[in-house]
Formats: sequence, C-alpha cells, structure tokens
Amino acid sequence: MTEISLRDEKDCRYDILSLGEVMLRLDPGEGRIRTARQFRVWEGGGEYNVARGLRRCFGKRAAVATAFARNDVGLLMEDLILQGGVDTQFIKWVPYDGIGRTVRNGLNFTERGFGVRGAVGCSDRGLTAASQIKQGDFDWEHIFGTLGVRWFHTGGIFAALSETTGPAMIEAARIAKKHGTVVSYDLNYRPSLWKGFGGLDKCREINREIAKYVDVMIGNEEDLTASLGYEIEGTDTNLTELEVSSFEKMIAKVVADYPNFRATATTMRGVKSATVNDWAAMCWYDGKFHSSVKRELEIMDRVGGGDSFASGFIYGMMTFGDAAKAVEYGAAHGALAMTTPGDTTMASLSEVEKLVGGGGARVDR
Repeated sequence: MTEISLRDEKDCRYDILSLGEVMLRLDPGEGRIRTARQFRVWEGGGEYNVARGLRRCFGKRAAVATAFARNDVGLLMEDLILQGGVDTQFIKWVPYDGIGRTVRNGLNFTERGFGVRGAVGCSDRGLTAASQIKQGDFDWEHIFGTLGVRWFHTGGIFAALSETTGPAMIEAARIAKKHGTVVSYDLNYRPSLWKGFGGLDKCREINREIAKYVDVMIGNEEDLTASLGYEIEGTDTNLTELEVSSFEKMIAKVVADYPNFRATATTMRGVKSATVNDWAAMCWYDGKFHSSVKRELEIMDRVGGGDSFASGFIYGMMTFGDAAKAVEYGAAHGALAMTTPGDTTMASLSEVEKLVGGGGARVDR
C-alpha cells in the first residue's frame, strides 16, 4: 500500500504550509505590457498559490514561508496575502537599502494572450529577499514540531532561485518528514532560472536530493526529464493516448527509483489557441492511474492553472483519501482558476463540486 497518512487535524496549527517566493504581478488586462498605461496588481508565486487556493477555495488553514524587503512594495504584497486569508507570521522581513542594490522584491509583468497571440511573462526578480533565503532562516523544528503542519508544499521554482534556496528547501522537507508532515513538491522546471548557477546538472542534483523526502511529486514529462533525468518515450503530442501511455511508463520508472513517493500527479495541456485549450490531469496512487479530461476549455488567464490543480488535488487527498476524486477536484479547480484573471483562484468549493459533478455554465440564480 502507498497510502498517504496525515497528522491529526487537532494536533496541528496548519493544514498547509508553502515555502517559496511571492512576487507582485502587474497585469495590463486585455492589453500588452509594452503599450500599457496602467496595470492591475496581484500577488502570486508557484508555491504560494497552492496554499492560497487551499485557504480561499477549500477553507483549509494555510500559511506561507517567504521573505520580503521591508518597503512599500513588500507591505503591499503582505496586504494581498492577508486578503487571501493566508497566515503571514513566517514572512522574513529584510531591511531595505533604499534603492535595491542588495535586496528587493520581485515583480512579474504578465499579459494573458488571446487567440493566436500567446501569453507573455516578463519577470524582474534578481536579488530578491526570497532568493536569499538560506538554511537556518526558519525554525522548522518549532513550525513542524511544536505548532504542527499536516501538509508541506514547495517546488522547483523556489529551488532554482539561488545557490542557497535549494539547501534551505531540503532542510525544511527533511524536518517536515521527521515530524510526520506530508511533503509535496512541484518540479516546475524553468531553464531560465537554473542557467544562472550550474544549469541542468545543478537542477538534477538539487531535485534528486529533495525527491528523497517527497510523498507527492507533481510534474509533467518535461519536468521529470529535465529535473530528474528520465527519458521521454514516444512523441511530444498533446493529450493523446500515446502521451498518456508515455507518461505512465515514465512514472513506473520514477516510483521504482523513489519508493517514498506515495503519489504522483500532473496536468497536460493541448494548446489550440491562447483562449482554447484541451486540459487534462492524471495521477498515480497505490499502483493505479486516474485521469480527468476537459476538451476545448475556454481560458481567460492560464497562469496559475497548474497550481490550482495542485491545491484541488491536495484537498481531495486530504478530505477523501481517494485519488480518483482528488484528480477530478484538481482538474476542476484548475479549470475554474483559468476563467478569472490573476495567478490565484477566485473559485468557490461549491463551484468546484458542481463542475466535478458534471454541471455546466448555466446561470445560477
């Protein structure tokens, strides 16, 4: 059996804690970054989005561990996090030098795309406070041991920020496992981040080490190939039987090498245009594969769809212990998150359950 065993809710302060960088997203709406005269701001980050989704949509007790430079941009992001209901007590505040020479807060300019014009991201995240997080910055023994956390989530974006973030993340995961906390990890391979220090070799070194402590591994074929060194079998097609079969074969190799994995999960996307995607999710749990497919899904803003899948999947495993249900909740939540602007979810649990149950887009009155 590969059953996921959760700590008792009454023994833990938090259901979910995420470790990662949170950036300020500047969104030009329906326009372009290069011609914008105004932007709407959101907060977002691959690891943080999962905790926020679990809090905002699914009502779980959530916290984030991150770092900000103490200036008005950092305080704005704290305010946005508070509005999302996520506990901010584990934010590390770093003194600001006035101009950002030694530390700053990350900015992420993102336009949504439309039709034949794909989404565009332009990040500005050098020297951020979160990229300077290192081992010893957080009292993980207190967090996981004294306060108690049922589920810990982090990912490859945070690992790739600097030479210190990977070891800091490994330290957290090791102590989480020591105290019986479930650990999930989203590989989220970003070559632009890893090329700054060691490239693919460093990426695999860090990810192979963190994998030793992971219970639930999230990642598609590209992630598994780049981050852990597995080979893709078949062709690079979207949502075909060949792609599904190829992923299943790869997972068989992965779980043989990492018997600590209790589950693996991924999303798959067939891009027909920026606004119409085929959308699917798959997971492996207890020796079986489960999947959910939504054809020709209309997209408003694709950023954060994978993170919302992860939060829905985690909710399903936490609540039902049923992988087939969990992948349906994840796929539905990810699909709904992409119908609204911003990185983070605006969906409700009732909307997710309606979609899981086969409900459509008729007006609710």
